[in-house]
This record gives sequence, structure tokens and C-alpha cells, in this order.
Amino acid sequence: MKTSKYILILITFLLISCEKVIDVGLETAEPRLVIEASINWVIGTDGNEQKVRLSTTTDYFSNTIPPVTDAVVYITNSSNLQFDFVQDTEPGIYKCSNFIPVLDETYTLTVIYQGEIYTASEKLLNTPIVKRVEQNNDGGILGNEIEVKFFFDDLPNETNHYFLRIDDPYKVIPEYGVLEDRFFQNNEMFGLYFSEDLKNGDTLKFTNNGITLNYYNYMNILLSQAGGGNAGPFSTPTSTIRGNIINQTNFDNFALGYFRLSKTEIKEYIIE
Repeated sequence: MKTSKYILILITFLLISCEKVIDVGLETAEPRLVIEASINWVIGTDGNEQKVRLSTTTDYFSNTIPPVTDAVVYITNSSNLQFDFVQDTEPGIYKCSNFIPVLDETYTLTVIYQGEIYTASEKLLNTPIVKRVEQNNDGGILGNEIEVKFFFDDLPNETNHYFLRIDDPYKVIPEYGVLEDRFFQNNEMFGLYFSEDLKNGDTLKFTNNGITLNYYNYMNILLSQAGGGNAGPFSTPTSTIRGNIINQTNFDNFALGYFRLSKTEIKEYIIE
């Protein structure tokens, strides 16, 4: 009995003595501008109130994201009508209250920061509405999850891509996905979500945006990298994903992010 006790103490001592703080010497690159510019014209609203978020990259171990508060931000349409975005009380948030959304109109975002000019152009796309929702209480592989489908009709006679979002009351971060109509053109499509945590009375919020092929490819790569749960400390590092924003002053000093515009369908569903 004593021998077993001594062996246990020795093993515990060895485990403790092997602990060592490793200082990972990561190099910090020069900060880059990050532009979050998603113009969402929510169906049923006039779409006049919009916002753009500006920040910069920071080092890997930082707990805060540095906001950018001294930039000039505006959007113009094809008629050169300018919509100014003004720095809000929240640092890094630039708001506009008189934006005029028009389907299939081309808009150009301009951001002036530290003497450099960043621009991006994109078309405001349409989005179908959700026409019905179906719930299955025996969903999932094991049949123990609540499954919800949000059905909508693909926009007819054109190639479409969609950016989907689900807000789950039990998750801090929403679930995102992208969808194409390659095999469903001009037919009914759906966004699918299932969870074993959902119960009667919970509210799911489904958001859909029509997007361009370029944004579809951009988000497909981004979501694939974000979902790489098997990445270990010695895995291949993810690549920097370039959006559609171009630095007109210094091409190599590119910004991160994407400028996107679309009508936005939001559908809330209460679990039964």
C-alpha cells in the first residue's frame, strides 16, 4: 500500500515538474485597416439607416480590437449622389441616416484613412422572402434534435447566391452559411438548422441576403477557415483573404473586409 502511495506521489511530482511556460515569439505585422461594410436593406423598412464599422488588426494575444475614429466614410451611387457616414458615439461605428437603397443600383464605398483612399463597388441585390417554416422534432442523425427549415423561392431566371444566418438563443455567436442555386434554379430552396438544445417557446431568427458570386466565394473560404476545428499548433496557417476593397493610393497596403449590399429577409420562428 505504501509503495502504491509513493508511486502516485512520484507521478504527481513528475507531472508538475514538467509544466513550463512557453513564450511564443510571434511577430506582429503592421496594423491593417479592417472595413466591415454590409449594407442591409431589411424588407419592410426604408433602409435609410446604415452603418460601417472600421478597426485595425492587432497582435494575436490582444483582448481588444482597436477602433478607427478618424476616417472619412461615404457611399456614392451611379448618379454621384453622396451618402456620408459620420463617426457615432461608439468608437469605430460610422452611421448614415439618409441612405437611399435601390435594387440593382451600383454603389461605391470610399474610406479615407491616414492619407490613403480605399474604394469598392458593388450592386445592391434582391433577396426572396421566407414563405413557410417547417419543424421536425425527430431531426438529426440520432433523431434527437429539433430541425427547422425556412423555405423560400429562388429568384427566377438568374444565377443566385445567398448568405444565411441563424441566431440561436443558446449560442453567443450566430451560425453562418452560404448557398447557391446551381441545382435548384427557379425552384424552392431552404435554410436548415437543427439543435438538441432547442425547446418549446425558444425563438430562432433566420436572416437571408442575396449576394454576388465573388462574395459567395469570399465567405465560402472564410467560413471554411473559421470552421477548421482540427487545426493544431503545427498546422498550416490560414491565408489572408482579400475582399473587394482596393487601396487606390498604395495597392500593397490593402484593407481587410468586404463591401456588400442587398435586401435582407429576417424571419423569426418560435419553437413549438
